[in-house]
Amino acid sequence: MPAAWAQASPPVLGNLRIVIPANEGGGWDQTGRALGAAMLASGAVAQVSYENVGGKGGTIGLAQYVQKYNAAPDTLLMSGMVMVGAVALQKSVVDMRAVQPVARLTSDYEVVAVRTDSAIQTPKDLINRLRTEPGSTPVAGGSAGGVDHVYAGMLARVAGKAADLTYQPYPGGAQVVEALLSGKAAVGISGYSEFSDSIASGKLRAIGVSSKRPFLGIPSIREQGVDADLANWRGVFTGKGVPPAAADVLLEAVRRGVAHDAWHKAIKRSNWDASWMEGKNFAGFLDLDISMAGVMIYLLKLKQS
Repeated sequence: MPAAWAQASPPVLGNLRIVIPANEGGGWDQTGRALGAAMLASGAVAQVSYENVGGKGGTIGLAQYVQKYNAAPDTLLMSGMVMVGAVALQKSVVDMRAVQPVARLTSDYEVVAVRTDSAIQTPKDLINRLRTEPGSTPVAGGSAGGVDHVYAGMLARVAGKAADLTYQPYPGGAQVVEALLSGKAAVGISGYSEFSDSIASGKLRAIGVSSKRPFLGIPSIREQGVDADLANWRGVFTGKGVPPAAADVLLEAVRRGVAHDAWHKAIKRSNWDASWMEGKNFAGFLDLDISMAGVMIYLLKLKQS
């Protein structure tokens, strides 16, 4: 971000509302609240409030956002790859065309974890289990159609058992951890920040990460002989009824927030990759992502649980 964005100047907005289409504590919630805190710290906004609306990969929150805030110039919607996939899988009446993109903020990777005492030691062990015992190898992750589900489908396709995948969708990372620790699931897929405490305490063990190279000391799935990598992204949107000038004001406020040291610290603390994108570039990226989501769901034989 250009240094000029970080210079002190009057607030761009008085009050800002950030709608987070997920329960508290998950990746969208962490990102939305970190962005709000950075926008406050930068002076871009005078006050921030948050509205959590969880369920079905963000599609419930998306529908409510469009109904309540379609023309609200002071309200952002957190979104990302999870919502794109969930909309495609559920064939939602309200889809991503009902909102307009503001900016892409972050990317992160999928961590594949098991209980510490699991017999699954490596990604190849997991592929063998998915190939020979798919029914007794349930995989826990986020909402149906989301990035965790897509990555589970990729692994099952490598095993040649995409149609036999047993996927357990949960509303947040805490529930994925609980499913693993209780034995309800054999494998869990989520972002690193949602597994980090359990990995650090020794309750869970990471067997790989979906990046092309090692990430935070975790070897990549690809480097361990399984051809499956994937990056998740998160960003912010505004209502389709918000006029261009008001959308530009929101974009400027977000720019100032992500230029501030508070945002840089949040990026480092949460082990996200900064992946800023705006304007026509982000709109084009989103169009491609929406197109690819339908193809991936078909190829991976993903289905609602």
